Amino acid sequence: MLSEARVEAIEWSFDALYKKNNIPPWFLELLHTYGKERRLIGHGIFFSLFSGRWSAEQEQWLRHLRQVATLYNFDHVTEHFGFMTGKDFHSGAPLSIPYTNSTLALGRDRLARIQDACGLPVGLENLAFSYTADDVKRHGDFLEQLVSPVNGFIILDLHNLYCQLHNFSLPFDDIVRLYPLQRVREIHISGGSWEPAKTSPGKKVRRDTHDNGVPAEVFELLKTAIDICPNLKYVVLEQLGSGLKTGISRQQFYKDFLQMQEIVAAKNSNADHLPYNTFLPAKLLLSHPLADEQLYTQQMELSNILETAACYEEALHALCTSSLANTAWEVERWEPYMLETAMNIAQKWKKKD
Repeated sequence: MLSEARVEAIEWSFDALYKKNNIPPWFLELLHTYGKERRLIGHGIFFSLFSGRWSAEQEQWLRHLRQVATLYNFDHVTEHFGFMTGKDFHSGAPLSIPYTNSTLALGRDRLARIQDACGLPVGLENLAFSYTADDVKRHGDFLEQLVSPVNGFIILDLHNLYCQLHNFSLPFDDIVRLYPLQRVREIHISGGSWEPAKTSPGKKVRRDTHDNGVPAEVFELLKTAIDICPNLKYVVLEQLGSGLKTGISRQQFYKDFLQMQEIVAAKNSNADHLPYNTFLPAKLLLSHPLADEQLYTQQMELSNILETAACYEEALHALCTSSLANTAWEVERWEPYMLETAMNIAQKWKKKD
């Protein structure tokens, strides 16, 4: 696709190469080339926006962002919603948090620090994982409250949304209208996988594993979403390298890219306006990083339960007798198959540590 000059912009997960000492010169040149044209965007993975305790690793992450944003001329920078499982919250997959005034303040504080480090528009990606349907319905409004103080934007990841719609049997039209669509600057599409739920026989949980082709339903969501997001600037196709090891998988990725390109081109040809919000940074004064020690303790306890429980029943019992019981986490209302999925996610990533 690069050789055919089809790729108009590149999104780079700038914190994903922390274990790589030797980066190929051609890759660095690619970043510089797209950066000079303001067609390079930075996407973070490991910051862990909602970790209750400010860490040295987060400070280091911001220093790294400051360096790469200056060096490679990003057009904007984004991060994932949630906190990372694992003892230091810098490994794992992002999981949800309670939607409270405390977590809202914490998220705003962290987002402002990201913006201060890069001096660019900043945004957050919607989650693929929730414990309850009510959390799915509240997610869009909470994102709006998070990003508005920094004039931030949202990545509307359509496969993430597809996961939520399937896992909780929700209609797209009802959920998407709960998002602040005027704040969508970027859309992601990708593929994933199905996982049978032991706690709910016959139930399959959709996972955002980025290791397969894009479902036809997600392309249909893309056609609709472009029309209702007036400040959209980028549409990005994501895929993990581990999912591109065979000729068949690489051909499918190429096919998906062409289909995405065709949809975007058709929408561009009919567009009658340009984005009216550039999401330029707000001027904010930063104080000492916020912390919530109770939240931190609960996150550590939750991570340990998810990583060590031998079965769903053991995890449920541990949660109901933990510091999360009878709190804003509402562990008593979590869908069994989503708790089971959270265990699978946490234990998968723990094996990678």
